[in-house]
Amino acid sequence: MIQDIKNTLAVVPNKPGCYMFLDKEGTVIYVGKAKDLKRRVSSYFNKNHDNVKTRVLVKNIRNLKYVVVNSEEDTFLLENNLIKELQPRYNVLLKDDKSYPYIVVKNEYFPRVYKTRNVVKDGSKYFGPYTSVHAVDTLLEMLRKVYRIRTCRLNLTPENIAAGKFNVCLQYHIKMCDAPCVGYISLEEYNKNIEEVIEILKGNISIIEKKMLDKMLDLSAQLRFEEANDIKEKLLQIKGFREKSQVISNINYNIDIFSFDEDEKSAFVNYMHVVSGAITQAYTFEYKKKLDETREELLGMGIVEMRNRFSSESKEIVVPFIPNFMQTGVDITVPQRGDKKKLLDLSIKNVKQYKFDRLKKAEMLNPEQRVIRILKKVQTDLNLKELPFHIECFDNSNIQGTNPVAACVVFKKAKPSKADYRHFNIKSVQGPDDYASMAEIIHRRYSRVVNEGGKLPQLIVIDGGKGQLSTAVETLQKIGIYGKVAVIGIAEKLEEIYFPKDPIPLYLDKNSETLRLIQQIRDEAHRFGLKFHRQKRSKSQVKSELDDIPGIGPATKKKLVSYFKSITRLKQTTKEEIVTLIGESKGQIIWNWINKDMNSPTPPPQE
Repeated sequence: MIQDIKNTLAVVPNKPGCYMFLDKEGTVIYVGKAKDLKRRVSSYFNKNHDNVKTRVLVKNIRNLKYVVVNSEEDTFLLENNLIKELQPRYNVLLKDDKSYPYIVVKNEYFPRVYKTRNVVKDGSKYFGPYTSVHAVDTLLEMLRKVYRIRTCRLNLTPENIAAGKFNVCLQYHIKMCDAPCVGYISLEEYNKNIEEVIEILKGNISIIEKKMLDKMLDLSAQLRFEEANDIKEKLLQIKGFREKSQVISNINYNIDIFSFDEDEKSAFVNYMHVVSGAITQAYTFEYKKKLDETREELLGMGIVEMRNRFSSESKEIVVPFIPNFMQTGVDITVPQRGDKKKLLDLSIKNVKQYKFDRLKKAEMLNPEQRVIRILKKVQTDLNLKELPFHIECFDNSNIQGTNPVAACVVFKKAKPSKADYRHFNIKSVQGPDDYASMAEIIHRRYSRVVNEGGKLPQLIVIDGGKGQLSTAVETLQKIGIYGKVAVIGIAEKLEEIYFPKDPIPLYLDKNSETLRLIQQIRDEAHRFGLKFHRQKRSKSQVKSELDDIPGIGPATKKKLVSYFKSITRLKQTTKEEIVTLIGESKGQIIWNWINKDMNSPTPPPQE
């Protein structure tokens, strides 16, 4: 496999979208869709294919690109557009050019509501396109049943109805139409129903939901459960209906969409070309910054580059901000809402994904780069003087006030350094006193580091809020190293970060890499401390009972504790196993103690 493809596969996201395979000339030879891009695209390269044409396709792939969308339905629509536009060699071409269906509310007296594949500019309202014809048919059937919308093509003008030109048809007799043709329902009342239908097609199904629920309850009360369940199933299908796609709009847009993102070294521009309301091209590229170019200059350069490359003559350009770009006869739009805003949001989603994927690729080739980036982020977010290459975190464990212990975990270059982890038995504190325990372990840890000339960390993390942080700071001041090393506290309730002598905590975004790293360190300290506490508590329980047995010394107790782990397991074993472990004489003592402790005059049967 080509290395560039291998690197791209490593960063392809697990998101819905379309992918394009390119040959050595850079021509798109195949377009596909996937609800999980990573899984689908990887499948071409990590298994043998029985189909000869697929093997030939894979052999000719030299590069790949992809476009992320918001839903699996949109992948169908985008794939359809790209195949029509690019006509890739290995795709089945769409000879009949059939498009996806819309639902139209016709601009006429007593409007009809029906399925269509043709969008006509006649004032009608179009909703869609939709990828499931079955879903469209189900929705239309339900709307006609609930609102009794007419299906005939009669010209129902007020004059024709008043002249009595029409008669009721079968649809009226089977209660599927209110017969507007003979005036049984007024235009005003009919249009009220149509307004509700339009709201439902926009995705606001609460109106029809209430009516259908009332009907379900009525049928259930009549013990007509099968009919009630049928309504329930149809309601679930209607709930799954979406307002419209962001890949195709029923409004006849011919526009260019540009979005922008950047980091310290590069600028990224995404370009989407929309023809007749459909996305037909999508491309993202990178500029290497040379000077102090502004984002307006960089976006303007990108617009010129892409419009020239793709020979675009669109008279409107949609952007997230006004760029440094001038061209006679071209309008620049920064949308705030509506269809254009949704298209811009999709473009922004793709430029951010491209930037993220490029970063992941670079970090795969240079893992040290990722570490530096994360630590720089931590330094910035926490306002540290130095990069925190060495971080230490402390946690106390004294569950139910017994066996108080503490743990110190060490992270170097954002990775656990387990050889440097330390456990502490609390020696000077009686009972559950977290503040005093924290003072003891901080003093023991760093007074020893100072006395031995060891290296101090750049950051100390205290698991706790203002109280424990203040205790740690006072102890560091006594040792004489406060100010030489940064110290923060993390409170578990809201994951807020506390700084010394600052009553107002810092709330980091839950997706922040800084917060995730601190949480990882804190959780590791929890795990390490809790494990030690459990071990100590278990051993103390076993030792406390064995201490009462005359003739059993420390070495024998250690053997028993190490082998059986608990008193319960020791009491459930056989005499032979005990004797084999510690010998006949001492084994008999333990065996007698077990049976005495169990208040049984007769030893249990031996196996």
